[in-house]
Amino acid sequence: MTVRVHSDAFDPGAEVNAFTAAADGAGAVVSFSGLVRDVAGGLQAMEIEHYPGMTEKALAEIRDAAVRRWRLTGALIVHRHGVLAPGEVIMMVATAARHRRDAFEAAEFLMDYLKSRAPFWKKERTDAGAAWVAARDDDEDALSRW
Repeated sequence: MTVRVHSDAFDPGAEVNAFTAAADGAGAVVSFSGLVRDVAGGLQAMEIEHYPGMTEKALAEIRDAAVRRWRLTGALIVHRHGVLAPGEVIMMVATAARHRRDAFEAAEFLMDYLKSRAPFWKKERTDAGAAWVAARDDDEDALSRW
């Protein structure tokens, strides 16, 4: 059960392979990777800020909530901070469980809570200037499932 926050790029394929190799007793592994996307066009970079210590603690609490709720044999959260270009991997989650339903639901839970509750602040640098990214209502609405 791992949480990592860092500025370095990482290979999601290598992460999921290592996670799967360590997933003793699992019958299912689910992973999700999030990328920097250029929604409106003209995105030069995404700046992601966080408070070290506070962020890792919050992510560990989200992970622990998933572990308590589903029968997981493993859970992984990797999240980057710093300046990222369009198309770069921002984050990933992976879950392992004896059965696929637990792995899928736990991964969705992690994503919904990371998107809405993880203490990261994002600023988009575009051709028109820089602006902080506001919370989205549909991300908040997704939490009602849980």
